[in-house]
Amino acid sequence: MTSLTTDPIDPTALGALVIRPDHGAVTSFTGHVRNHHGGRSVDRLSYTAYPEMAEQECAAIAEEAMTRWDVVVAIRHRLGDLVIGDIAVAVAVGSAHRAEGFATCRFVIEEVKRRVPIWKHEHYADGTSAWVDPTAGTERRESEET
Repeated sequence: MTSLTTDPIDPTALGALVIRPDHGAVTSFTGHVRNHHGGRSVDRLSYTAYPEMAEQECAAIAEEAMTRWDVVVAIRHRLGDLVIGDIAVAVAVGSAHRAEGFATCRFVIEEVKRRVPIWKHEHYADGTSAWVDPTAGTERRESEET
C-alpha cells in the first residue's frame, strides 16, 4: 500500500489501511514542511519524482519491512508544491504490539529518505531556492548520537 499523490495526505485514512483484527497498534509518522532548513527561512517547497521508480522502491521498502516484522505497512508521499505545515510524507504501520510498530516505522521512513527517487526544491524567504539532498540531512539521526 504505497502511493505518490498531489493531494493532501490524510494520516487517519492511511492508518485505516493497516488495521487488522490481530493488530493492537497502529504506529505512524508524518513529515511536515517546516519553515527552516540549514539556518535559512523556508517559504515553501516542491517535490518531484521519477514516479514509476519511486512507487516501485516504496513498494520494495514496504515488502522488506513486512518480511522483517509481522506488520502491514502503508506509505504515502506528496508531490508538487507544498506550504509550511503541509504533510509531505506519511507512514502507517499496523502491528500486534507497539515495539515492532515503532521499529518498522523508523526503518521505513529512513529507507524512503535514503532510497526513493524523490527530490525536494526549497524556496527561501530571501527569494532564492535550492535543491536539497534528502540523504544529507543537517540533523543527526538517533542511531548516530549513541
